[in-house]
Amino acid sequence: MDGPEHARRLSELYDEVLGGGGRAPGLPRPLVAESWQRSLAASVDPELDAPPVVVTTELLESLRENHPLRAVLPILRQTLTTIADEASHIMIITDAQGLILWREGAADVRRQADRIALSEGALWSEDAIGTNGMGTALAADQPVQIHSAEHLVRRIHAWTCAAAPVHDPDTGKLIGAVDVSGPLRTVHPAMMALVTAAAQLAEGQLRVRMAAADEQLRARNMRHLTALGDSPGALLTPTGRVLAVQPLAWLPDRLDVSAGVDRVELGDGREAVVEQLDEGYLLRIPGSLRRSRPSLRLKLLGAGQPIAVVHGRDLVLTLRRAEVLALLLLHPAGLTAEQLMLQLYGDEGNPTTVRAEMHRLRNLLGVGILDTKPYRIVADVTSDVTEVQTAVRAGELVKAMELYSGPLLERSDAPALRAERAELDATLRGAVLESGDAELLWRFAQTSTGSEDLEVFEALEADLPAADHRRSAVVARLRRLSQ
Repeated sequence: MDGPEHARRLSELYDEVLGGGGRAPGLPRPLVAESWQRSLAASVDPELDAPPVVVTTELLESLRENHPLRAVLPILRQTLTTIADEASHIMIITDAQGLILWREGAADVRRQADRIALSEGALWSEDAIGTNGMGTALAADQPVQIHSAEHLVRRIHAWTCAAAPVHDPDTGKLIGAVDVSGPLRTVHPAMMALVTAAAQLAEGQLRVRMAAADEQLRARNMRHLTALGDSPGALLTPTGRVLAVQPLAWLPDRLDVSAGVDRVELGDGREAVVEQLDEGYLLRIPGSLRRSRPSLRLKLLGAGQPIAVVHGRDLVLTLRRAEVLALLLLHPAGLTAEQLMLQLYGDEGNPTTVRAEMHRLRNLLGVGILDTKPYRIVADVTSDVTEVQTAVRAGELVKAMELYSGPLLERSDAPALRAERAELDATLRGAVLESGDAELLWRFAQTSTGSEDLEVFEALEADLPAADHRRSAVVARLRRLSQ
């Protein structure tokens, strides 16, 4: 459907749904319908003329000066403004409340925008002006595109806009939105992808700046942590993120260090004392009340779904999460995000993807299972993989075959796990072949690793007694494998 026709249909739908007409020719898409409901509940009048709140120039300048998105304004300009100019759009950046802080783009479009107060200092939250790209992106906390009569306020129907929220990488809280808006005739299918990429780029730049600030804070304040000597403690940012721990032990990623808090519970039976520094906090853990460490069992062999057993509770793992846990299991000293990235993806990976997956994995497994500096398993961990390895090294092949149900994460293409899988299979295969034990050979031949192994079936044919009922199956398999 072309742009004008789509706008006409939306206008008809708007009049029927909001005008109280007869049977509507359909329903707004769920995101828009929910936004209309929120806006109407906030008493926004669909016939409103303009946003009701406009801040003074002095206040606007103060808000800009102190806003975190000011630091990434150059990269947003580079990403969006040129494209907005060429496409007869404007780029808009708001704060978390939907107040427009910056607006740039084609002069003629800015003049048109001024007529509806789509300008710096105006408040474009949903409860101020109803459904719109910026306000709805902030309210729904997701990228959105609002076209024509999807806007609640009729006067904005001549516009189309796409916006995406931006989050603080430190706290995860919303700090604003990036938006590209233009007259209806300028609608472009790439607008949504463009603002989404710009928001992700802004968050990435903020994350780089945060990492640099963390390193500086760590360097300036590490003396407070080392002064504790052998006593356990941690260095925290002003927002409560854990920057350094001594000795290496599990702590949450973040602790509540609200103003006035001088003690915090760590969630594992320990209580810590909080001391405010010039920058951030020092955490001391005196004579801790320690509980036994939680237990973790990993089932990673065979074709079935990988499983993590935490406190006796089975948790089904996705392949990616199982890969992460397998690598941490095989590297008990721990791995950085960059090391995990290389082992999972090779040179094509991104540490940010790994950090996001680790965050989700820690939430899934619960407290006391994984540490972050570096990433490592701190629970008492057992697994079918390590038990097979131990049994083979000890020459306990019967036990090894009882535990071995197939290759390590057979569907995984992670470079490091392919190598680990090949090594485990080759080691077990070699030990079974050398044993000359027909029963062990038969059990190995029933696994996916041994079922297509010509040498294994040749050994079976040689070692099985002539009267053994399994010989016919072995001979038939040998005949097929030899073709």
